[in-house]
This record gives sequence, structure tokens and C-alpha cells, in this order.
Amino acid sequence: MAKKTLYRVSFMSQGQVYEIYANSVEQGMLFGFIEIEELVFGKRSSVVVDPSEEKIKTEFEGVKRTHLPMHSIIRIDEVDKEGTSKISQLEGGNVAQFPIPMYTPGGNSK
Repeated sequence: MAKKTLYRVSFMSQGQVYEIYANSVEQGMLFGFIEIEELVFGKRSSVVVDPSEEKIKTEFEGVKRTHLPMHSIIRIDEVDKEGTSKISQLEGGNVAQFPIPMYTPGGNSK
């Protein structure tokens, strides 16, 4: 049986850093977007529940495919095994979000 590729995707959204796992990551058909499919969430059999993972599960519940703007992606890693999806606050460090909007329709570019 062929081993399925697994990706860890870190991206920024509304001042928070999301870390999710997916089986498919590609350049999407929409200009400037990365297409992420087959999101993977841990199977919990214990009583201990991670609130940030539950928040991500709820947010992406029923999502077949999501399109993320390229400028919000921090990194994409191919990993051997799944970790815990999480949401964390964006801290001062050396990661900065590009000014938004990045692409403006029409107008003159100077």
C-alpha cells in the first residue's frame, strides 16, 4: 500500500497563526491562492480535549477544499506523521504579514 503524503500548513488569519494538516496542497486555479484539500484532524479517544484543535475542527467542519491567499502562507512542510492542529497568537518575531490588499483590480500601478 502506497503511503499517503501529509503536509503541515502554517498560515496567518486575523492576527492568528493556524497550523493544519492536509493530504493535498496545490497551486489553485484561482490566481494567487493555494488550494488545500483533505484536511486531517486527530482522532481523539481520550477525555482530554485541546480547545484550539476543537476550534479548528469546528471552523473547518464540512469544508471540502479551502483556498488560502499566497501572502498569508508562512510555510508548508511535508511531514511523516500528523501532529495537533492548533491556533496561536501572532507574536512579534520575524514574521510579518504583507499589506492587504496585495492585488487591486484596475487602477494605475506606480
